[in-house]
Amino acid sequence: MIERAVAVDRPDFTVHHSPLPGRDVTAAYWREGVGGRPLVLLHGFPETKRIWARCVQPLADAGFEVIVPDLRGYGDSSLAPDGHYDIVAYSLDAHALVHDVLGHETCSVVGGDVGGAVLPDLSARFAGFVERQVIFNTMAPHLPELYEAAGIAPDPPVTERPQSDYFVRQGTDADGLIAELATPQLRRSYIRDFYTHRLWGAPGAFTRDDVEWMAEPFEDAARLRAAIAVYESAFGNRQLEAPPANRGPNATPTLILYGPEDHVVAPSFYRRCEVAFPVHVGPFLVPGAGHFLQWERADILVNAVVSFLGAPAQ
Repeated sequence: MIERAVAVDRPDFTVHHSPLPGRDVTAAYWREGVGGRPLVLLHGFPETKRIWARCVQPLADAGFEVIVPDLRGYGDSSLAPDGHYDIVAYSLDAHALVHDVLGHETCSVVGGDVGGAVLPDLSARFAGFVERQVIFNTMAPHLPELYEAAGIAPDPPVTERPQSDYFVRQGTDADGLIAELATPQLRRSYIRDFYTHRLWGAPGAFTRDDVEWMAEPFEDAARLRAAIAVYESAFGNRQLEAPPANRGPNATPTLILYGPEDHVVAPSFYRRCEVAFPVHVGPFLVPGAGHFLQWERADILVNAVVSFLGAPAQ
């Protein structure tokens, strides 16, 4: 097994930039271990590719070609002139990068938060492209009838959950929120909150320097506005690029993980995933992890991914 992942807080990975064919977006990404089995790591909000920093080198050392993009509008990737910041747009971008630019016919994918919502669309939209997938701490696919039939009670509406106030504000008053966050310092402080008192992560998982590094890419108003636009699509306040592809159970082999220190994604998530991904391993609860499982317990995630995917031949 892989030893505990080294905490590489400021990795010296090359940032690649590639225009995506037909997408009018330039993707920025890390790509380590070129020549190994393709493995895509998808971040969410309020994250960039930086949230994967502790996982990249151990996975590359294990024999994977580790591809870690910034979603459109995030981090070092370009803004989207078409204004599409939704799950389908992210999914189409990921396929364009991995398949069209980097030339991989297949890959495996790991994702949490928004990246975890992109993951099932990507595997459903492009049959055979995603061989295996690992999902954690996100919204399970929208299959309410199947969950009801499985005896899983609905969660309270997002508008009635006090810990989801950010979700409602970002989805229904994004412009007003950005107007209030009028300086780089205010924008950085807003993002900083998600790593501290909002109780998304395990206590003590991020040092002050870690938090500042995670928040820094969101100082730019246009990038923060782009990042929260996906929440507008969830409320029907932003046009989708295309309808989602994952309209039923997803048959791609899936490893289900859950960081129980998360006070935003409820434990019902992993029960729903058992239904949504019928060919699954787990669910496994990861002690000492919350929403940011890939940073908080990178060691466990790396070992789980290697075990689930099978270590590539060296």
